[in-house]
Amino acid sequence: MKEILWLIKNTLRVTFRKKKNIIMYLCMPLVGIFISLLVYGGDQKTILHVGIVNQDQSAITSDTIQFLKGLENVEIAPIAADQVKGKISSGDLDSVITFEKGFTASVLAGKPDHIQITSIKGAAITGYVKSYLHQYIDNIATISYVADGNQQTFEQMYQDFQQTGYQLTTHALEDSSKNKYMTNQTIGFLIMIMLMSAGNMSEIILLEKENRTYYRLLSTPINAREYILSNVIVNMIVMSIQVLITLTIMKGIFHIGMNMSFGAALFVMLLFSLIAVGISLVIISFSNSRSAAGGLQNLIITPTVMLSGCFWPVEVMPKSLQRIADFLPQRWTLDTLTKLQEGNSFSGLYLHYIILFAFAAAFFLIAVYRFSRNNSTQTFI
Repeated sequence: MKEILWLIKNTLRVTFRKKKNIIMYLCMPLVGIFISLLVYGGDQKTILHVGIVNQDQSAITSDTIQFLKGLENVEIAPIAADQVKGKISSGDLDSVITFEKGFTASVLAGKPDHIQITSIKGAAITGYVKSYLHQYIDNIATISYVADGNQQTFEQMYQDFQQTGYQLTTHALEDSSKNKYMTNQTIGFLIMIMLMSAGNMSEIILLEKENRTYYRLLSTPINAREYILSNVIVNMIVMSIQVLITLTIMKGIFHIGMNMSFGAALFVMLLFSLIAVGISLVIISFSNSRSAAGGLQNLIITPTVMLSGCFWPVEVMPKSLQRIADFLPQRWTLDTLTKLQEGNSFSGLYLHYIILFAFAAAFFLIAVYRFSRNNSTQTFI
């Protein structure tokens, strides 16, 4: 045990003696947070700029325009008819509503007409205003229909409609989807950094073999199993710190709501740390040099991270690629976190934890088998 502790201390001291390693291992995971803030952290509130051309000049038209002014996220600006094309084409206005002469008469007749909505941005822009506007006009047309041509009855009902006694109170709900996307983006980037960090830390084994340091260590009371175990522990220490720093800064400094408990997220990511170490050892076991290990690392990590949905939602990919993603540990890690965000109980996802642990165990067994079959001088195990 004393030999293992010495190896751990020595590896940590040698690794973090270089400032660039401190930046790479401890600061790089935070880049995912900044990327998420840039992508999802802006104000998503959209203001629609709507121009009004009033050619009808009636009380009902004026009341309709006043109603539009009361809509949230809509700014109304009266303009002349000859300004419509210029304002729309220049982008000063998103759309223009034109109340043509005869609008009031058509509404009173129960057949609303003589109203035009002009926009070059499509239904995505006009749909919001159009839905409220049509509902308001239909209400007036219904009042006219019920009045059945009696002007006094219509005016009384219309006045009651304009001075409704009840009030509608609205409460804005926090959009949790944005926090979910930010969390997934950050965790996805963290997963990539953890895999790269594990690969780099495990490459120390090959580096020390190339420098003959490994063989000198084995001439002491330290054996190969202790040496590999110390490297695994160092890997776990570094990645645990990465996870703790990332989750703490997400929640404590940037106040990104993860929609799950800190402990649950930490547990899942520590399970993935075991997987990352297992993958790195498999890569090392199949490599005879650091260059070969680096090539294998790029060949395995980059495609699997992309396929598993670390950078974008896996749902946007073709079905065939989604089926491939189901066999990747990164995908199961993200899926476990997503289910926790959706409100599933921590204990209810035991099958996911078993699968993640099975991934880690499989990679470690493969690595042990490869090391044990190594016929070169001084095998690892």
